Amino acid sequence: MYRRRASPLHAARAGVTALYGLALVALALSFTHPVVLAAVAVATLLAGHLAGVGPDLLRAGRFSFVLAGTLAIVNALVVREGLTVLWRFGELPPLGQVDVTLEALVYGLLLGMRVVVIVLAFALLTACVDPDAVLRAFGRRSLRSALTATLATRMVPVLARDARRMDEALRCRPDAAGMGTTRGRAAVVRAVASGALDRAVDVAATLELRGYAARPSGVRGAREPWSRHDLSVLAAAVALCLIAVVTAITGAADLDAYPRLHAADGLGALVIGVLIVLVALLPFCDRRGTEL
Repeated sequence: MYRRRASPLHAARAGVTALYGLALVALALSFTHPVVLAAVAVATLLAGHLAGVGPDLLRAGRFSFVLAGTLAIVNALVVREGLTVLWRFGELPPLGQVDVTLEALVYGLLLGMRVVVIVLAFALLTACVDPDAVLRAFGRRSLRSALTATLATRMVPVLARDARRMDEALRCRPDAAGMGTTRGRAAVVRAVASGALDRAVDVAATLELRGYAARPSGVRGAREPWSRHDLSVLAAAVALCLIAVVTAITGAADLDAYPRLHAADGLGALVIGVLIVLVALLPFCDRRGTEL
């Protein structure tokens, strides 16, 4: 959840910080080389730590490990394009002949690693980008869409807190022995879902009373001058995009999993990884003017 902190990412305007986060996401989506993915993960975690949102990133990343592990297992069981067979399970309905290959297992682990890195990058974006500023920026063109996205980012943490409080309240009851079972968790989910509908009705009524249903007047305020943090974060975002383009053209981080594992020269990928980390941390070299 967004909280204003004393960091260059929070001091820069919302659109620029969002571009910075999306550049990290684009790097993770563009390459499966483990060195590049590890570099993006390190850059994201260090940027989050320097921005004061490291715990938020760790909480988000913790939940992504389950999805990453599931993706790795499914890829190893389903894909049969590798040549190096590790285990033969025979016929397993409905999958048929199941042969776990080294290539499918490694590529599944890399896909899981990519999922974790993307979740971390989006968590950094969510924690450092002011949703109200995003609403003001996009409200002139599509107020309802921007308002919906902003409310979603605000309501999810509220619902999570409601679930924790309801779970604690249920565990304090005398008959709380079955609260840790599936039935007890389902009761908490039902209560949170019904509470979400009530909250949605209340929020809709409040927005209607405040005139959000009407079209904006189109009056624009004075434009803010670009600060040093706007320029440094924008320069880092553009540089990360250029690194992605140059790496894709030169093939310095290419990786082919099938039919046999083949990766580009490790030295080139290592240089790219170091550049990603250094460029991502560039905005934090100057912290002047970030005070709250």
